[in-house]
Amino acid sequence: MGRTGQFWKTSSIISMAFALFLVVMAILVNTTSLNQQVWLRVLFGVSALNFTLRASVPLILGALSGILCERSGIINIGIEGMMLAGAFAAFVAKVATNSWPLPASLAVGVATALLVGGLMGLLHALLSIRFRMDQIISGTVIIILAAGFSAYLFDRSAVAEGKFGPVRIPLLADIPVLGSVLFENPPITYLALLLVVVIHVALFHTRWGLRTRAVGEHPRAADTVGINVNRYRYVNTVLGGMLAGLAGGFLVLEAVGQFQEGMTAGRGFISLAAMIFGNWNPFGALGAATLFGYTQALQNELLLAGVTQVPRQFISMLPYVVTIVAVSGFVGRVRPPAAEGKVYETEGSSE
Repeated sequence: MGRTGQFWKTSSIISMAFALFLVVMAILVNTTSLNQQVWLRVLFGVSALNFTLRASVPLILGALSGILCERSGIINIGIEGMMLAGAFAAFVAKVATNSWPLPASLAVGVATALLVGGLMGLLHALLSIRFRMDQIISGTVIIILAAGFSAYLFDRSAVAEGKFGPVRIPLLADIPVLGSVLFENPPITYLALLLVVVIHVALFHTRWGLRTRAVGEHPRAADTVGINVNRYRYVNTVLGGMLAGLAGGFLVLEAVGQFQEGMTAGRGFISLAAMIFGNWNPFGALGAATLFGYTQALQNELLLAGVTQVPRQFISMLPYVVTIVAVSGFVGRVRPPAAEGKVYETEGSSE
């Protein structure tokens, strides 16, 4: 436990130092003569910071999804599939309600993404808890199911009209450099950042959070004091599925505006890496998601800057390489919840 606590302390310092470095460099580059340096504008310009935040949002939501599931003892590698199902559901709902007023149409899209993500989470919980399927296999089934159904049912002639626009927060948005990055964003971006705080407080400062962590660490002990272990696992896996569905909804309703086959492009797996790097802690996952989001932003900025000395394919690999390096360098130093992936059977019960 001491080593885990020490790692969390170390990862917090790394995340905060990285965020502070980005902030300081962004302010310097965008308010001083340093902005005359092209490579500094590419690395720390407002455009790079904006793209970092946009790229981080689905990773944050996906990591929070994994945290809820795995803190209660359910391995969820199916986040990628839940994201894709949520994205497709949001697109279908948005297309079906194109004639409605835009706010109502977008609200239906968000609700549909949450519903379908929750149903995928319920499916994963049923396979893992009731039918005792290997949880890795169950997650893989969800990924294949989402990819297959979305590709088969996708109407390529359908077009979703409109998406969420930025909501400017008065006064805060006027802060130089950071104001336009942090306080002039669409609603799901604000919601993702708020959920980091809400889930952290809920996990570590409420009775529900204490019971959730107990279920993931010592289910037998939790059962002996009257906690319904499998009920908590069901609830948390469904909530996790809803967050993953919302991540997919973000891609369609806020980021891209349309659906494309396989549009999650590995974000679910990167979210898992962020969760592990963040030691199953919401703020740790936020820092890790920001790091991975920045690598995607850097890839985008380098391509826009016309960097041709390095093959485009190598630049596109950057986010995934950083993910592999981060997880391979730190995964051995973290400890997942002790009962993760283990089916729990109550005494005298078939479940």
